[in-house]
Amino acid sequence: MLRRDQQVRMHIQQFLDACLYAISFWLAHVLRSNEHLVDFLGLDLIGKFDRYVWLYLILIPVSPLILEAQGFYNRPWSCSRRATAWPLFKASVISSVGLIIVLFFLRLDLARSVAILFGGISFALVFLKEELMQMALKSKFAQSQFKRRFILVGTGEDMTQLLAELKMRPEDGIEVLAELNLNETPVDQLVNLLHEHSVNGVIINARQAYFDRIEMAIKACEREGVEAWLVADFFKTQISRTSFDDFHGRPVMIFRTAPETSWQSLFKQVFDFLFALLCLILLSPLFVLVALGIKLTSPGPILFRQQRCGLNGHPFTIFKFRTMVTNAEQRKQELTALNEMSGPVFKVSNDPRVIPIGRFLRKFSIDEWPQFFNVLRGEMSLVGPRPLPVDEVKRFDDVAHRRRLSVKPGMTCLWQVSGRNNVTDFKDWVRLDLEYIDNWSLWLDLKILWQTVPIVLAGTGAK
Repeated sequence: MLRRDQQVRMHIQQFLDACLYAISFWLAHVLRSNEHLVDFLGLDLIGKFDRYVWLYLILIPVSPLILEAQGFYNRPWSCSRRATAWPLFKASVISSVGLIIVLFFLRLDLARSVAILFGGISFALVFLKEELMQMALKSKFAQSQFKRRFILVGTGEDMTQLLAELKMRPEDGIEVLAELNLNETPVDQLVNLLHEHSVNGVIINARQAYFDRIEMAIKACEREGVEAWLVADFFKTQISRTSFDDFHGRPVMIFRTAPETSWQSLFKQVFDFLFALLCLILLSPLFVLVALGIKLTSPGPILFRQQRCGLNGHPFTIFKFRTMVTNAEQRKQELTALNEMSGPVFKVSNDPRVIPIGRFLRKFSIDEWPQFFNVLRGEMSLVGPRPLPVDEVKRFDDVAHRRRLSVKPGMTCLWQVSGRNNVTDFKDWVRLDLEYIDNWSLWLDLKILWQTVPIVLAGTGAK
């Protein structure tokens, strides 16, 4: 696993563990101050918890450091319970003893039993958290979300060695879908493999003699918006936004044209999930009304399902309220001459295939609401380039346009708040999408979401 990913995961773990240690201290005090327990065991009463809240200034920052010192965060994700319990036990004992020492030197009247209970409860809570995380990571959903698909490029000997190393580390979640041997296959075939397998990245592992072909492979990945991991000691390049990391001890330069993993990107995922869940709950009564309206006014299914290209071109099923007749796809060829959008995208104002209620749904973007389910499933984001049908992506006349697939598709994006109905050139659409990708930040997402609200309420959505 890349060091950057390890650090992000460790910071998340440390934050969660610090919160659990804080809860453990409070629970220990609540348990020790319980009147029934005090009377039953004949113990002395202790002071209120308010008097000891300031101890959190010590417990919260120090507890994760003790866990780290015991090697708790150096364990592989899928390890035995013993490998988890032993360093956690030592850390809990040290935390408990350390708290007793602090109470002694500061002459605090907090019962020593609180510190002992704190050690036991913190061990139980953190161990339970680890068990729940193991169960979650082993689920099919987690494996589909966190598994990363790669193509391996290099020479036969180098690729064999790297594959052996990857097999020894299944916890990295790296799946090699294809291999390209530079001694046997032209580099031009890499583009076909990228389109065929919809991978998240390409790992290039070759020697200095192959630098010309390595550069061709990196340029192909750059045009496609796919990460290229170059396992090399040194390589000069003029490509922007390169980052240096290590991959199992080997120096790696990453040529990235999409936002990298960061706290902002993690917050974006959490925000997407919680916001989509909240919207589905609040809009659920309206979902029923819309479904009834479609069912009563037009024969056919309530939802429209279609294969769209998601992250790195990986196909997924998008959900929308049906706004057209059931044979809309078959009648599409009849309206080709009326297409208002240049390029591979199809768009017609006052489309005759739209059912009466569909015009209202499209005007206020209500037909997009079921895509909150796609956001919950991790297939889409609230903000990102709009997902295009698979057949339209295959008709891209410029492979550089595929770089818009380098991030998750979204329910709204920059071009939709920049006069969505006035954009008729697909190149302008792509330009705005790439502008969003190149300048992405959490603030930009919030700004786009804020600008989307009045556009939707004003009814300037799709015609």
